[in-house]
Amino acid sequence: MFEKILIANRGEIALRIQRACRELGIKTVAVHSEADRDAKYVKLAEESVCIGPAPSSHSYLSVPAIIAAAEVTDAEAIHPGYGFLSENADFAERVESSGFVFIGPRPDSIRLMGDKVAAKDAMKKANVPCVPGSDGALPDNPDEIIRIAREVGYPVLIKAAGGGGGRGMRVVHTEAALLQSMQMTQAEAQTAFGNPMVYMERYLQKPRHVEFQVLADEHGNAIHLGERDCSMQRRHQKVIEEAPAPGLDPKLRDRIGERCAEACRSIGYRGAGTFEFLYEDGEFFFIEMNTRIQVEHPVTELVTGVDIVQEQLHIAAGEPLRYKQSDIRLSGHAIECRINAEHPYTFVPSPGRLTAWHPPGGPGIRVDSHVYQGYFVPPHYDSMIAKLLSFGKTRDQAIARMRGALMEMIVEGIQTNIPLHKDLMDDAAFQKGGTSIHYLEQKLSKDKGG
Repeated sequence: MFEKILIANRGEIALRIQRACRELGIKTVAVHSEADRDAKYVKLAEESVCIGPAPSSHSYLSVPAIIAAAEVTDAEAIHPGYGFLSENADFAERVESSGFVFIGPRPDSIRLMGDKVAAKDAMKKANVPCVPGSDGALPDNPDEIIRIAREVGYPVLIKAAGGGGGRGMRVVHTEAALLQSMQMTQAEAQTAFGNPMVYMERYLQKPRHVEFQVLADEHGNAIHLGERDCSMQRRHQKVIEEAPAPGLDPKLRDRIGERCAEACRSIGYRGAGTFEFLYEDGEFFFIEMNTRIQVEHPVTELVTGVDIVQEQLHIAAGEPLRYKQSDIRLSGHAIECRINAEHPYTFVPSPGRLTAWHPPGGPGIRVDSHVYQGYFVPPHYDSMIAKLLSFGKTRDQAIARMRGALMEMIVEGIQTNIPLHKDLMDDAAFQKGGTSIHYLEQKLSKDKGG
């Protein structure tokens, strides 16, 4: 096991990784921008290095600064967390060529899954179900594009091969709008991702977003840790996540989960990862794979008892998986609410100083957060300030505990989305379970009279 690692991230995930390391007796190096100098995890780390000014382009996205910080502190490995450089294959390659261990997949796996066309092709070969669509990137021939769309069936979705995070997508409802929509998506893809390649999929009308957590080692072993339902979204950004997915047949879970594990074995995947699916009318359709730890990993930890971050460390150290599939048993139900520094209904960011901070407690409550009373929420980064989790023997108990935790939670000095979460815990459709990915936006539009 490593003696010292560098955490190339910030916020709650930096503290989360630090806690996992502390249990294993691993020293940590915290890198930080000038804006994060007073962060809790910076104070708690054995060593810290300022890697630049507040803008992430000059700090958390600066590969030379991060590599230099690892060199001067004699770190052995680098954990990228999520966001920033976590799914940057060039960064992973640079880490390893500089003599450090990258705590994540191999660079070629990151590249493969980062190209949505190549990823879909790899999943088809591994018998993972995919959304019906074009066989690879769309050709230049307009007649052929029209033929493919007719075969797929309208409405169709034009997607950027190098896209992600809900960007680079356009829904097309009619043949008349097809070619112009494709050209616009190509132009956006070139600007945003440096890759104009696009492909086509059938647009599912009311799907749920269900994803499977996997772990794989470099010895050819791979398992899944069950699924999470992340359907409560706004503009493709997750708001609430839960595990397991409400109403999912356990036999279907086992079948799709094993296909995900087999896909990991077939592509030689290493580390933690997440297979994201659209789920509609009892069928799963692969959309993408995230080659990193997920924001919502704690809900899976609560229902499986597996510390996913610690498993990342064991795998990166070259150890074989410490679990077999038969060891994994899902027990109870977990819910995660992302607490963001923003207006609860307009979603305008609300940076500023926390004049009061009182996180909730009690049975089945977990709070993952890097903030404290007096902390200044900077305007430069993602607005999430905490992840509030509840766990219960049943989903109803988890909802009841979350409702109580939200009532207890006190955050003053800034606005947060806690009122929205309170509304959702009382929402009849959420309480029933199984809402589509469009539900929250439709609800918000309806509530505003739109």
